[in-house]
Amino acid sequence: MEKCDSKRPLPSLRYLKLSNNGLVGKIPEWLGQLKNLQQLRLAFNFFEGPIPASLGKLPNLANLVLSRNQLNGTLPDSFGQLTELSILDVSSNFLTDWKSCHLGPSFPTWLKSQKELKFLDISNASISDSIPGWFWDISSSLSLLNFSFNQLNGELPNPFPAFPFADIDLSENLLKGTIPLLSAPFELLDLSNNKFQGHIPQNISEVMPDLIFLSLSGNEISGEIPATIGMTLFQVIDLSNNKLTGNVPSSIGKCSYLKALDLGNNNLSGSVPSSLGQLIQLQSLHLNDNKFSGGVPFSLKNLFSLETLDLGNNRLSGKFPAWISDGFQNLRILILRLRSNSFYGELPLGMSSLSSLQVLDLAENNLTVNVPTSIRDLNAMVQEQKMNEYLLYGKYRGIYYEESLVVNLKNQFQKYTKTLSLLTSIDLSRNSLLSQYIVKGDIGLPHNGISISILRSQSASSPVEDIAINFDSMVENNFNGGFPVELTKLHGLIVLNLSGNQISGQIPENISNLHQSASLDLSSNMLSGAIPSSMESMSYLSYLNFSNNNLSGMVPYKGQMTTFTASAFEGNPHLCGAPHFYYYAKMGTQTIEQH
Repeated sequence: MEKCDSKRPLPSLRYLKLSNNGLVGKIPEWLGQLKNLQQLRLAFNFFEGPIPASLGKLPNLANLVLSRNQLNGTLPDSFGQLTELSILDVSSNFLTDWKSCHLGPSFPTWLKSQKELKFLDISNASISDSIPGWFWDISSSLSLLNFSFNQLNGELPNPFPAFPFADIDLSENLLKGTIPLLSAPFELLDLSNNKFQGHIPQNISEVMPDLIFLSLSGNEISGEIPATIGMTLFQVIDLSNNKLTGNVPSSIGKCSYLKALDLGNNNLSGSVPSSLGQLIQLQSLHLNDNKFSGGVPFSLKNLFSLETLDLGNNRLSGKFPAWISDGFQNLRILILRLRSNSFYGELPLGMSSLSSLQVLDLAENNLTVNVPTSIRDLNAMVQEQKMNEYLLYGKYRGIYYEESLVVNLKNQFQKYTKTLSLLTSIDLSRNSLLSQYIVKGDIGLPHNGISISILRSQSASSPVEDIAINFDSMVENNFNGGFPVELTKLHGLIVLNLSGNQISGQIPENISNLHQSASLDLSSNMLSGAIPSSMESMSYLSYLNFSNNNLSGMVPYKGQMTTFTASAFEGNPHLCGAPHFYYYAKMGTQTIEQH
């Protein structure tokens, strides 16, 4: 493009739109000769180098979009001459050294002269220091203000000056102070991941009556959620990772257009309001890591659009909600996380009807349950997940709520976001599952108090074999029995942890059918016999723990099995072979000798 120089460069051209074309090189200086140009859009290309100062000499330029390139340097001072400019987007580049703009340590001076500016997006531009006071005279005419992913600090003016129905995104900065009142009705307000303190305005429905997207997550906001939050236009409410206390107001059930509600990681208490069942468009519900008590409201079965239900790490109790399998069986429920509560009772036999389920986390409860052989019908876990689909909810004018989940993977808690749709995981650790059938073989689940049993019904007319997975504290339990072979049919399963029980018998040779497995933990059980040589072919396996069992024979030491250290096999005194582990008990301790 830079070679298109001409002595007479298209004098009548008013619109030049070349976005998404894979263009490379530098933006040519000759563009500054297009005196009648009103729109210049070069986004989503591979332009590099500085922004030409000649662009500041285009007297009629109203729209300038250079986002998503590899531009560096600074915004030219000549941009102060663009008196007709109404849209400027230079986001997602490598613009630095804003000091050359001569307005404090970071803010560009050319903005001060932009009286017609309507849309301003300078996100992810390495801007630091506070926003100068004169800028707020400009902001009252902006329909879009996006300063996200910078290092802005200081406090916002109160009330906050903005154009009616504007979209304001100041997320991922260092702003502090209280949440400001608004001088005009907003539709989108994202102040997430800053240092705001204080309370949510009690009259939020009066000062923000038209709000559609609200994110205040990742701040230090305290107090209670105001009852006036029940506004019908909300599509996203994200108040996670704050210091909120008190109950969730039942009025939140009036937000009939709500797609995502995230109140996780606060200090909220009381019961889960049954009014949440009125949110029939809700796709993602996070109430995790609070102090909620009581049971799970039956009304939640009305959430026909739900894909994520995260109630983990609370004080919920009562019988495990059997309606989950019936209420959600025709839905696209992807994530069910109820870990670290006090639920008891049986896991419904119909759980296998949740054909879209990819993450099941019921760890650290008191469940006693049978898991039928139909567990192999969890289609999303049987099949390999090959397509990565971003889980984005409540999309509104380019902003959305991005789904995330903390998963116990490789004995570490890891947060998944953009690759969450590729994950398949079962965590039933630390429960008390029991069997109600005649046992052919029992299996205890590691570090979960779970025992898994391969069961056969006594009925001659129904000779069906079932798996009873006793999810009783997969860690350090007293269950015993053989390994449930049916689990090996979940070919797409990435995470399986059965450690800390008394599973006996041998590891099945066809465990290598879990060819997508990245994390496999069978430690602290009573497994015996040889380690299957077929495991050498499990090329994706990066975490393995067979420690503290009664395994014997040669350790397979080919293929993927050569990547694991002694810690994966310690506590098995009868193992031998390369890497030749021998264990000796001495004075109550164990040492490892390698030969």
